[in-house]
Amino acid sequence: MMKIAITGGNGRLASALIPLAIQNGHQVVSLDRQLPTQMIDGATHLCADVCDFGEFIAAITGCDALIHLAAYPSPRHHPTHVVYANNTISSYNALLAAATLGINRVCQASSINAIGGVYSRAPRYDYFPVDEQHPTHAEDPYSLSKWVMEAQGDAFARRYENMRIASLRFHWLQPHPIPPKPEYDHNASWIKHLWARTDMTSAAQACLLSLTADFSGHEVFYIVAPTQHTVTPTLELAKQYYPNVPIRGDLSGHTSLITSKKAKRILGWQSV
Repeated sequence: MMKIAITGGNGRLASALIPLAIQNGHQVVSLDRQLPTQMIDGATHLCADVCDFGEFIAAITGCDALIHLAAYPSPRHHPTHVVYANNTISSYNALLAAATLGINRVCQASSINAIGGVYSRAPRYDYFPVDEQHPTHAEDPYSLSKWVMEAQGDAFARRYENMRIASLRFHWLQPHPIPPKPEYDHNASWIKHLWARTDMTSAAQACLLSLTADFSGHEVFYIVAPTQHTVTPTLELAKQYYPNVPIRGDLSGHTSLITSKKAKRILGWQSV
């Protein structure tokens, strides 16, 4: 069992992750800029600004692992330079604090938008299904900040050979199943991000699995439901909206255009 620090402790994913970690026998130190309105039993809640390195490192001293969730979740509600600066500085501080304290297991909340997508003017996909080898075509500050977060993970893994860093690419975290609707299939935003989704509990499980999985260095994983949130079959939508994108795998039925096979193989993860 581990003592796990979780940043963004008042956020949506943390609300599922913290109880799950406690149920699994872990101690949890939850960090956020403010104390939550409702404390989670069994967790230690601390105020800390992850962009302040001194506050950050003081708060996680004595922890065995770090799950970094704190970030602005889109480029829409803050000035672009604020989104980019906050997300890149906080993620750098997370890795540096862990390295300084000898915390060798780190999980970072990335996004499917690390390669560009819903916030792009016109997203570019080079092949389907999209996997972790796909290049980035990010152009907005949020997506770019997630790509930089992953690049920082590579850098720290090169410098600190004992660190094991997982960057998990989530999307549209759902606390409860939402039935697909025909209008989603042809919505401009949904088309851009390939109709993907991630179950909240499954995302929390992926975070914990990443702290014990057998891999070295830094690895990126898509954590996405295996089926699309659509009524229309996958291939029909791909041919309609992305007719020039090559198909490299089985997309029968409602199979997702984003594959999480790597997460299943290395983390032992699968969506509920």
